[in-house]
Amino acid sequence: MCGLCGEITFDGSTADTTAVARMVEALVPRGPDGQGSWSNGRVAFGHRRLSVIDLSTCGSQPMVDNELGLTAVFNGCIYDYQELRAELEGHGYRFFSHSDTEVILKGYHHWGTDVVSHLHGMFAFVIAERDTGRVVLARDRLGIKPLYLAEEPGKRLRFASTLPALLRAGDVDTSIDPVALHHYLSWHAVVPAPRTILNGVRKLPPATVRIVEADGTSTEHRYWNATYERRAEHANWSARDWEDAIEEALRVAVRRRLVSDIPVGVLLSGGLDSSLIVGLLAQEGQTGLATYSIGFESVGGHEGDEFAYSDVIAERFGTDHHRIRVGSDELAGALGHAIGAMAEPMVSHDVVAFDLLSERVSQTIKVVQSGQGADEVFAGYHWYPPLAGVGREEAVRTYAKAFFDRDHAQMRGVVSDRYALAEDPSLAFVRAHMEAAGAETAVDAALRLDSEIMLVDDPVKRVDNMSMAWGLEARVPFLDHDLVELAAMCPPELKLADGGKGVLKAIGRRIIPPEVIDRPKGYFPVPSITHLEGKVLGLVRDALTSESARDRGLFRPEYARELLADPNGELTPLRGNKLWQLGLLELWLQTHVG
Repeated sequence: MCGLCGEITFDGSTADTTAVARMVEALVPRGPDGQGSWSNGRVAFGHRRLSVIDLSTCGSQPMVDNELGLTAVFNGCIYDYQELRAELEGHGYRFFSHSDTEVILKGYHHWGTDVVSHLHGMFAFVIAERDTGRVVLARDRLGIKPLYLAEEPGKRLRFASTLPALLRAGDVDTSIDPVALHHYLSWHAVVPAPRTILNGVRKLPPATVRIVEADGTSTEHRYWNATYERRAEHANWSARDWEDAIEEALRVAVRRRLVSDIPVGVLLSGGLDSSLIVGLLAQEGQTGLATYSIGFESVGGHEGDEFAYSDVIAERFGTDHHRIRVGSDELAGALGHAIGAMAEPMVSHDVVAFDLLSERVSQTIKVVQSGQGADEVFAGYHWYPPLAGVGREEAVRTYAKAFFDRDHAQMRGVVSDRYALAEDPSLAFVRAHMEAAGAETAVDAALRLDSEIMLVDDPVKRVDNMSMAWGLEARVPFLDHDLVELAAMCPPELKLADGGKGVLKAIGRRIIPPEVIDRPKGYFPVPSITHLEGKVLGLVRDALTSESARDRGLFRPEYARELLADPNGELTPLRGNKLWQLGLLELWLQTHVG
């Protein structure tokens, strides 16, 4: 796990190693254990290391294999690297380290770009070929690991694990992308790849390989898709058959994510998903497992912790449990760090919770498993049941009504004229995605949309950004691609059963206490952001009334004044604070752009 960056030039010039060094400096928090750089004419790589597998210097990056003529930088973890290493040794390859990075290098030499289909894990990597000048960039199937790009066609391509690292290198167009702004304000800050909020930065989509030739020409292809359709081989499966198969797949996913040369803990929220991870690990024979929960002061009548539930799991399975309680003043003070750690602006109120939790957890452990993804993969949200049995166009309208923060007509009253769009790109995006082949029902289509798009650029990005800001590696077993493929084929009615996540709840009843399963659905509660007051409200007010905000002119002044007059008066359908949406974007821009 780490931060990677680099530059490739196409105009005959030498790669700017000074710019790469600035990007490396920006990535220090992601990799506190080591630093490396490499350059060869028109290509330069930089790297910051978090040592998890092969703690020796043999695992350092950029990794150069002179015999094969390959150099790589890699961010992530390959859980089946030992099996792949044995397979490659059988093909005659000799290894100089015990790292998963070297397995990617040798695997690329043997399989070419198809190496990605052999990898179980989370990854973003870049490989340079010495003899051809070709550079290959790849990202894992579910987009768990990020890869941002800043490109000047015919001149150069820069890449980094975070958007702010690219900004640190300089020469980036920081003007606002109007379509991305529309997405941001429609989907609580989600901006699907390849866009970002800035015109000059793009991101490699999940499950994508991009091949860049020495002359700057490039191609890219998507190498993986889950199929949300029923198969003949499962025609006679009962609900119990599905439960057994998914339980086994989840067990394998959790077991895979124990691969490490240092201890692995669990972020335990007290909900079904993280509790199930703890229960499965206990059944795998893990003892003294370190678990971590966080809670906040209640604000405005909103509870700030779920310790009652996490305590039940910790006691049942005898974990080494850590309760972390945060006061409102500490929360407000942490906002600045959380915004600085955001690769893109993120409005979800639990961003700062993950930031504070990661800070505390990283003091005692470097690797954890976390429960993100279960709601999107197993239908845990309230907008899925109304989609059962409806046609696609009706499903699009139903989804938009439940999920969108505002519709296109309302957007005209939010953004200034220079950012207003005649057409509705957000609704068009959802419609195209939901109508695409490969999803049997409207529920399947919505689950695919959420798993491939909304999940990647909200909870997954949030966990990566906040954990890595403190040198903490977070692994997400519910996004194991074998498990996701199996869940995609599972009949929607089994996932919708029992109030949502029916299959997981049935599995959970075999493993964890029922009071954790039958509780009301909860979220990471951070009351002082859902209910704006005090210092947090002051930060938002100052940001939106600043000279920078006036010069940028994103929002209609009258709309901002209206929200500031009643800070908690306008909430989205998902109970997000609309003032916080505006304020967070401006705070992020002032932090990273100016």
